[in-house]
Amino acid sequence: MKLTITPDAQGKINELNVHNLKFLQLKYDTKGLGCGVNGLPTFILVSRKEDKHFEVENNTFPTIIEKMQAVFFADDMKLDYINGMFRLSSPEGILNPFISTSS
Repeated sequence: MKLTITPDAQGKINELNVHNLKFLQLKYDTKGLGCGVNGLPTFILVSRKEDKHFEVENNTFPTIIEKMQAVFFADDMKLDYINGMFRLSSPEGILNPFISTSS
């Protein structure tokens, strides 16, 4: 699995990372959306990697994902920052077009 972070997205991540968290974690968020298969691919910043995580190839920012959630993501993804929102996409299409900076 690979994630490319655009320069605009990296700049915004750096700006938001006021606590100097070490990892960008890809996450399949299901809160408030019903069952476990209804969710949205997103990301959060976390301080540590746990045994349930594996590393996602990324030369910009150390990135991880929970092994059980990897099925909800593409093998090759891009994180961009456009018009005040993050966008997670893959060659197959957009995974989440509107990831808020407050989430």
